Amino acid sequence: MKKILTKKTVLLAFITLSMLVILILSIFLIWTQITYSAIDSEQIHIEEMEDIEDGWSIYRAENADKGIILYPGAKVEPEAYAYLAQELSKQDITVAIPSVRLNLAIFDVSKANELIQNDTNIEWYIAGHSMGGAAAAMYADRNLDQVNGLILLGAYAASNDVLSESNLPVLSISGEVDGLSTPEKIKEYSSNIPKTTTFIEIPGGNHAYFGVYGSQSGDNEAKITVSEQQEIIIETIVNWLDTVHSSH
Repeated sequence: MKKILTKKTVLLAFITLSMLVILILSIFLIWTQITYSAIDSEQIHIEEMEDIEDGWSIYRAENADKGIILYPGAKVEPEAYAYLAQELSKQDITVAIPSVRLNLAIFDVSKANELIQNDTNIEWYIAGHSMGGAAAAMYADRNLDQVNGLILLGAYAASNDVLSESNLPVLSISGEVDGLSTPEKIKEYSSNIPKTTTFIEIPGGNHAYFGVYGSQSGDNEAKITVSEQQEIIIETIVNWLDTVHSSH
């Protein structure tokens, strides 16, 4: 009788644990699908000009010799970066934004290979916002020979193997009142990227205004408009790319 009760107890514990794991995974999967979508803004004019190719939103610039692969922030829809991509493409920069696994770029770090390995006519730069920036830094660390630079938007890099000691050009753009990738965190994790990194802090800028998707939990209210922050980001990236690209 004792052995039977023990087996029943073990079986019950196994079933209970399995159900708990399934419940946690189900909650997590549901959470990943509750995304931040692009919103309409009177300050922002979006033109229908991107190509949708196999899960990529691509804003092509004619005769572009440089391009940016932009990993979206956690649970942020690619369309939230449409204005940024659209305006950069007008500056002869092709911009490609992927849909990533579970809407979390950290689970799809190697996604950039799909373009980089198939479009060798463009010198690619890897970029990302928030968690997308962390994923972009991970990609750069693993593929230094595949990218020409790294752009972090309201993001910071985790510890890595070679990136921090490399000569890879890196641009870090942050927001003064960012409540998620705070100025303190940007400074704390700065040792994980090259010492030659260019750091730009946007006065009054917050986390959500690196895209156009409204407000975000945990963030602070920006002291500037979304269009003002977007224009600063665009100008900063264009100027930085002109400097870095011309030095190649």
